[in-house]
Amino acid sequence: MNGKVAVVIGASRGIGAAVARAYAQAGASVVLAARNADALDRLAYDIDGDVLVVPTDVTDDDAIANLIDQVLMNFGRLDVACNNAAFPDHRPALLVDIPVERFDASVAVNLRGVFVAMQHEIPAMLRSGGGAIVNMSSTAGHHGVSGLADYVATKWALEGLTRAAALDYAADGVRVNAIAPGPILTDGLAQAGAAAREAAASAMPMQRIGQPEEVAAAAVWLSSDESAFVTGTTLVLDGGELAGVQAFAMQKRLAAATP
Repeated sequence: MNGKVAVVIGASRGIGAAVARAYAQAGASVVLAARNADALDRLAYDIDGDVLVVPTDVTDDDAIANLIDQVLMNFGRLDVACNNAAFPDHRPALLVDIPVERFDASVAVNLRGVFVAMQHEIPAMLRSGGGAIVNMSSTAGHHGVSGLADYVATKWALEGLTRAAALDYAADGVRVNAIAPGPILTDGLAQAGAAAREAAASAMPMQRIGQPEEVAAAAVWLSSDESAFVTGTTLVLDGGELAGVQAFAMQKRLAAATP
C-alpha cells in the first residue's frame, strides 16, 4: 500500500485501530476518524508513519463531508476507505423489548453512516482513478442472532449496500467489499470476562476467538492491488462458524477425551 492514502472510520479502538495500524505498516498514509478525539490522538502517537486525525461523527453528514475534504486538502487523493463505525449498544434483548430509539441509532451508525460515507469517498476516489472500500459487516449479516434484531438488520442491509455499490462503480475502478468477522477479541468481549470468552471460543469449530489483527490483515489484502479482481464480495473470518453444524465432530472429540 505504499503511496496510498487510506481513511479508517471507527478507528478509535478494536478492529478499527488494528486496521489503521496495519494500513500504516503496509506503507499507507492513514486518516483516523471517530468521535473520540483523545483515543484517536493516542492511536496516532503509536503509529509510525504519516497520520492525520479528524474527529468525526458518522451520524452527522457535514462531519463526513468535512472528513473527506480534510483528506483531500492534506493528501490530495483518497485511495482506500475502511468503514468500521458501529453503534455500541449490543445488549441482547428480545425484539419487542428493543427501544425504537436504539433501532434508529443502530441504523444511523451501522447503515446510514456507511451510505453517506461512500457518497463522499467514491467521488474522491474517482478523482484519482479508482480505489478500494472495505465495509465492516459481521457474521450477523449472514445468519440470525437472537436478541440482536437491530444489529442483525443493519448488517444484512450493509451486505446488500456493499454489493450494489460494487456494481455501480466496478467499471470505474472503485472496488467495494466487506469483511464479516465472527467473535473477535475486541473491548466488548474482553470486558465480558473470561467465561464469556471461553463460551465464544468453544462455539467455534476452531475452538478460539479471532484477533483484531487477523481482521486487519484481511482489510489490507482487500485494500491492496493483490485483490485487484475482487469486488462485491464478503470475506468471512469466523473460525468456521458459518460452515455448518459440527455436531458429529464434536461428539468424536468428546468421545476421544473421555477416559
